[in-house]
Amino acid sequence: MRYFFANCELNTASRTFLRDGETIPLEPQVFDLLHLLAERAGQVVSKDELIDAVWNGRIVSDATISARINAARTAVGDNGKDQRVIRTVSRRGFEMVSDVSGETKSKASLTSERGQAVRYTPSKDGTNIAWSSVGEGPPILYAWHHISHLEKDWRSKLLRPIFDALSENHRLVRYDIRGSGLSDPINPKDTLDNHVDDMLAVADAAGLDRFPVVSVLQSAATAIRFCSLHPERVSSLVIQNGYARGRATREGASDTAESDPFITLLKSGGWGDPDNGFMRAWATMVLPMASFEETTDLIHLISHAGSGENALLQRQLIDRLNVLEDLERVQTPTLVIHSRMCPIHPATEGRKVAAGIPGAEFLEVDSSNTFLVASDPAFQEIMAHTLEFLGRTDGQKILQS
Repeated sequence: MRYFFANCELNTASRTFLRDGETIPLEPQVFDLLHLLAERAGQVVSKDELIDAVWNGRIVSDATISARINAARTAVGDNGKDQRVIRTVSRRGFEMVSDVSGETKSKASLTSERGQAVRYTPSKDGTNIAWSSVGEGPPILYAWHHISHLEKDWRSKLLRPIFDALSENHRLVRYDIRGSGLSDPINPKDTLDNHVDDMLAVADAAGLDRFPVVSVLQSAATAIRFCSLHPERVSSLVIQNGYARGRATREGASDTAESDPFITLLKSGGWGDPDNGFMRAWATMVLPMASFEETTDLIHLISHAGSGENALLQRQLIDRLNVLEDLERVQTPTLVIHSRMCPIHPATEGRKVAAGIPGAEFLEVDSSNTFLVASDPAFQEIMAHTLEFLGRTDGQKILQS
């Protein structure tokens, strides 16, 4: 749905906000606040209603609400004195007083709102892999990190904007890798090739013949190996903050577990606990540009993704990945996108991937986040380049929302 008011446009499908035609980055809570006010234009929205819709009913202070209202006013070019767009109604709440018009959602967006369908498929070794499908149109196989949960991620304000943007004009297929979310546990003897088998099993179960893959972080290694083994199946490949070699195989890697903050976190017993200092420090390192509330949301997602024991097994496999020799065998059109200031997987790793794949395109963006979230100023740039590349390399017509 797109809402038009004053000189602004709010697009709920792509989670974008424009003023005078220029994209204005918004924190997720500010976006949700504006969405609620636009949806209820001409009506007073109480603080309790704001808290239910924006903060999921969590206890928040009046100062926090005021800060988000002020940020919303700044975004729309309003202020507390003039109140031309957002009016404060004393002791009652807030009202959007500007005229608002709306544009109906696309068919794919409506499909997304109805929810995703989650199914299971056995991998080559019998491990059950959970996968989901949502939206209509040309397919995209989205390969995510090892900390995932199909249902919780789908409902997450932190991650949902990514899925909405990709599924607005496409059929989006996602899956939980073994050891994560709704899929079967990982086995200590599992290897990268097991993950490649899982990707193939999901593609076959979803009825995907030839399809593009959007891969993130360690799933890039799986996708690279998949492309080298099954070149006839992948039409194009997008790699976001991915790498061809795990951290333990890089120059200067430490052999001591004590130097790894992830291991320290697991030893602290704070896995998935937002009040644990090690957990919050690690989550902040992963998303240094995120707000306190977003970091808390990430930790809650992690708590559902799997046990600390499974996460440790995943990490031991991931840290030793190495597909450098596979790179030259990838003949698939490839776009590599990497955060310039990523603290965990430096941009040099992304450049190494792009240099190793024949003809790969490389885009470095101004971000320090390890993965994409809607509040990142680079969100729109990354999404725009991803969809443009898929449309160009797959011959798909990308509809403008």
